[in-house]
Amino acid sequence: MDTTYYDHGTPAERWERAQLFFGAKDYTAAAHVLGKLVEEVPEQTGPRLLLARAYYHSAQLRRAESELRVIVESDPVEQYARLMLGRTLQRQGRDTEAEPHLRLASALAGDFEEL
Repeated sequence: MDTTYYDHGTPAERWERAQLFFGAKDYTAAAHVLGKLVEEVPEQTGPRLLLARAYYHSAQLRRAESELRVIVESDPVEQYARLMLGRTLQRQGRDTEAEPHLRLASALAGDFEEL
């Protein structure tokens, strides 16, 4: 596969291109752009989170899980990453593993169950 188009431009241009692909629901193309971008700027949460979402929506659940675990390891209170990790684990039938992440995501969002 020729990846020249996916890799062309500045990081900002590629970030914008990835968002356009994602918005158009072309999750595989978005992941192509974002994969290289995440390699270049691994410390930035935004591209990695969008990459995880692209993987999730294209049913690449193990890859989504891997990216989400990197995020929650570096930022344990990243609420959306926790939520996505929980949902990704659920979608793989791993409900027991998902539960703590979903509870924490709810708590971080301020959604506390009545006692």
